[in-house]
Amino acid sequence: MKYIEEFRNKRLVGKLSQEILSITPKDRSINIMEVCGTHTQNFHRFGLSGILPKNINFISGPGCPVCVSAYGYIDSAIKLSEDKDVIILTFGDMLRVPGSSFTLEQAGLRFGNVKVVYSPSDAIDAARKDPKKKIVFLGVGFETTAPLIALTIIKAGRENIKNLFFLNSLKLIPPALDYLAKDREIKVDGFLCPGHVSAIIGTKPYERIVKKYKIPCCVAGFEPLDILEGIRFLLIQIITDKPAFKNQYNRVVKAKGNIRALSALKEVFVVNDASWRGLGTINKSGLFIKRELQRFDAERIFNVHITEKRSSFKDSKKCRCPDVLKGVIKPLECALFRKICTPETPCGPCMVSQEGACNAYYRFH
Repeated sequence: MKYIEEFRNKRLVGKLSQEILSITPKDRSINIMEVCGTHTQNFHRFGLSGILPKNINFISGPGCPVCVSAYGYIDSAIKLSEDKDVIILTFGDMLRVPGSSFTLEQAGLRFGNVKVVYSPSDAIDAARKDPKKKIVFLGVGFETTAPLIALTIIKAGRENIKNLFFLNSLKLIPPALDYLAKDREIKVDGFLCPGHVSAIIGTKPYERIVKKYKIPCCVAGFEPLDILEGIRFLLIQIITDKPAFKNQYNRVVKAKGNIRALSALKEVFVVNDASWRGLGTINKSGLFIKRELQRFDAERIFNVHITEKRSSFKDSKKCRCPDVLKGVIKPLECALFRKICTPETPCGPCMVSQEGACNAYYRFH
């Protein structure tokens, strides 16, 4: 197949969905988690939920980097924005994520120094343009974004840029899968693994999950046929009780991943425990700037202490975004969904980000 239209062929989609219907046992419930937020978006965007067996429970996983950024991280960024000598640079989808009291968007209106950028490399341009200001880039993402941030730090070091700093909330997907595989409340039967992340890290981390927990994993692309092929593979493994791994997205994902990107990560970051909103602290799940590069580390330079707090936002105690992130409930089960919480007036990060499950359900379900 060469073109996107081929991956959306209605005849093939219908044929594959019928095959899935025919092999799905009717006497049991099956839990499949689509880990990536883009899978969740496209699953509902293309209406796949309406053509698949109702006893397959599709669980939205924590694969939305904006959604899993801790309250304390947002609070730290807001605190830095109060300094008139600091300019905060952020991706646009971080602006309305609630901290414990208010958002970066509100901080920008109050202090006037929060700006949206589209790439980590924009931070170097900003630092050159305004050398008297301290430029702080908010590095939020998974293994897909982290290499770009690493390469930006490497470039800033080579060019001896002294007024650029990074406040990172970089997370790793495999440790989160390890955490979820052990969670008895969720009971995941199969993981539909993220294509973009896998293009960086390769396939070995998922093979370890299969071997350790006896849970099948399939890396899948994002088009309808990709997703359905991934689901069919997982179903066969679940039904036959022969857990295995498959790389359905082999046109993009290679076994060893992206060697150059992985090398950049190794050069700049160390792995340590990290806090995930909704999941808590997960062992060895975060990337942190190495000590020898600490001149770029906003946490060290500005003596920032990122601590986790409960939001004081109105209605936040009723917001069940943490349960959605963990896969315990679906967005429709939250009392605020569509009534108070919408993309225009989000109560939690799952509604803010386009990769968030609540946002996907609101727009496409």
